[in-house]
Formats: sequence, C-alpha cells, structure tokens
Amino acid sequence: MNEITYVGKHTTVFTVSRHAHESWEFVYCTGGAGSFLFDDRRLDYRTGDVVVIPPMVPHANAGVDGFQNIHVNMVSPAVPFTAPLVVPDDSNHFLLDVFNAVYFHFYSDRKEAASLLSVYGDLLSCCLTAYQTSRSLTPIVAQIENNIIANYADSSYELDTYMHSLPFSYDYLRKMFQKELGITPHRYLMDKRLKMAAELLVTDDAGARTVGDIALLCGFHDPLYFSRMFKAKYGTAPRNYLESRLRQPIVRPDENSVRVQL
Repeated sequence: MNEITYVGKHTTVFTVSRHAHESWEFVYCTGGAGSFLFDDRRLDYRTGDVVVIPPMVPHANAGVDGFQNIHVNMVSPAVPFTAPLVVPDDSNHFLLDVFNAVYFHFYSDRKEAASLLSVYGDLLSCCLTAYQTSRSLTPIVAQIENNIIANYADSSYELDTYMHSLPFSYDYLRKMFQKELGITPHRYLMDKRLKMAAELLVTDDAGARTVGDIALLCGFHDPLYFSRMFKAKYGTAPRNYLESRLRQPIVRPDENSVRVQL
C-alpha cells in the first residue's frame, strides 16, 4: 500500500498528450497554471494545487503560458477518492515539501532511500486526504493563524502589533478570524500557549522546571497570570495538573456493550 513506483518533473511545458496510467497519479503544480481534460470533466489548476488522477483514467494536460510540476505515481494509495479532483496546498506549502522530498529520494543513491520512500508514500496519502477535507480559510485569516502558530511560544510576541500592521482594520480581522475558526485571535493564542504548558507539565521529569520556567517557555511574562489562566482552563493549578491527570479514573468499555462478531 502507498507504494511509489515513479516520480517525474516537468519544467515549463505547454501540453501533455492524452494518456492513462495503471497506477494513481498525483501532480503538484510548482509553477504556472493549466487544465486537465478528462472524458467527462475539466479541472483547472494553478501553482500550489495537486491534481489527483485515479488509475486508467485518460487525461491530457495543457496550459496557455506553460506549467511546471512534480508528478508521483503510486500503487494502492490509502486515499478516499474515486474521481479526479484538485487538492490545494496550504499557505505553508507542506505538500510541496513532501513532493520535493519524494522526488529527491526517488533518485537518491542513499541506502535508506527505499525505506524513506515508503514513509513518504504514507505521508503523502495522509496529507492529501487531510487537505481535501480540511476547512478552507481566506488568505488573511490563514496568514494570522500561521503567524500565531509560528510565534506563540515567544514571550515578546505581540499579536495586536502584528494585526495592526496588516492592511485591514483590526475589528474586521478579529471578526473574520472568529467567523472562520470559531474563536478570537487572542483566545486562539491563549489556547495554544496553555496546551503547550499542559504538555510540558506532563513530560517534566521530577518537576525539574519551575512554574516560572514553564510560563516563560509558553510565552507568558507573568507566572501568576499564567497560573490563573491555566487553572481557569484546566480546573487546577499548574503544579497539580499531572497529579490530577493521574487521579482520573480509567474508563473501560462495558463488556455487555461490546460485541465480538466472529
């Protein structure tokens, strides 16, 4: 499953004649734009899109101004698709990273290349499935989310300063963010910081870090403010969090509610 059998690259071509593959084909457009033509549909794509083509589906590819791509053929990928479709990459271009890695390792002489390709085949299938079903954000909201994710652990990070630097009104950005993600930007930032703190508290060996250390690592200047916000979210003080987790009863399924079908 998820076996990569071929990887190729087009550098500024204008047409690819009608053909079909015995395996699945995933085509990442690295530059330009164009259209895939199938018997019953036409799929337009642009830079950053992945076109998914099932086995034995005849198709042609054309772009007026030319296009570049990386194309990967796979046998039995674990994807839920049944027809050709376009899956867009996100603003971080993580799918492009996967395609570039697959291309490199397919032609690499490293002894680990086969093992790495197997891992990347699994990763590519998972990413395409996740991206196809993920929420679609407007570019400016995605930009704010990415900025928060990149900086939330930095105690000097000022979200308001960043948002005021954008070419939109502050209130508009706040409303757009909340509309698309169901939470305000500041609440999103706070949740990221508190989740990181909870993970650090669980993995902290023998309490080696102080509450102040963990607060600073998670972007909080003030340990008291951090403790207050942490307790409001998790119902306990930071230093008692691991103990409270360990006291939670293990929920086991009711044996009468589980049926084993032979």
